[in-house]
Amino acid sequence: MAGTNGTGAQAGDEIPPGKRMNMEQHMLDKGAQMLQSLKPIKQMSQHACTFALYSHDTTRQIETHHYITRLNQDFLQCAVYDTDDCTGHLIGVEYIVSDRIFETLLPDEQKLWHSHAYEVKSGLWANPRVPEMVARPELENIAKTYGKFWCTWQTDRGDKLPMGPPALMMSPQGVGIGIVDPVLVQKRDEKYNISSDALKTARVEIAEPEWLNPQADYWKQHKDKGFCIDVETTEMKTRAPFP
Repeated sequence: MAGTNGTGAQAGDEIPPGKRMNMEQHMLDKGAQMLQSLKPIKQMSQHACTFALYSHDTTRQIETHHYITRLNQDFLQCAVYDTDDCTGHLIGVEYIVSDRIFETLLPDEQKLWHSHAYEVKSGLWANPRVPEMVARPELENIAKTYGKFWCTWQTDRGDKLPMGPPALMMSPQGVGIGIVDPVLVQKRDEKYNISSDALKTARVEIAEPEWLNPQADYWKQHKDKGFCIDVETTEMKTRAPFP
């Protein structure tokens, strides 16, 4: 008997479960596209493909697709999908800050963030279909940044719908549990006709941060300790009702 993954949908069903869109809904969407500005979405100017690991379970590694909006020189926000196909699922959000901003965060907040230097230098961070020379200035900036990535839909474990609390994600690293499965990397490289090894060689001269704050990549300094979120009942803050 097929499992349901707690969503009420059979394991073989589409993700997410539901009826196909009808003609009226398609017409509504097309009309809305012509009439509405959709300004925040139109500010997404980059697509980056990389990998991430679950902070509470590093045996699970996923390919991620970041659609990036630049708010200023020190802050980027990313809608994260599990694929760049038209059927991609929005699985989370990542915020990226410069090292200058990161150093202003409280230590307990810094623990939730990860560094990007290794992702860039190793060739794991790629900008599909963008020539390396064009991407180079941005790669030099990203190498000095830190990210906080919350996964809200764990499609890799077969969830048909977003289930449970968000999961904190970690960035790949060149040691221990942070190493990405080579098979996962090869699959990505073949899809985009790129070579992570060639990108790594081409990026040798990209400057790494002079100092990586040890509060980031928390697991590296704390014997492989990660973070997870539990949901608990709590007293609600309330106010007097409006007259």
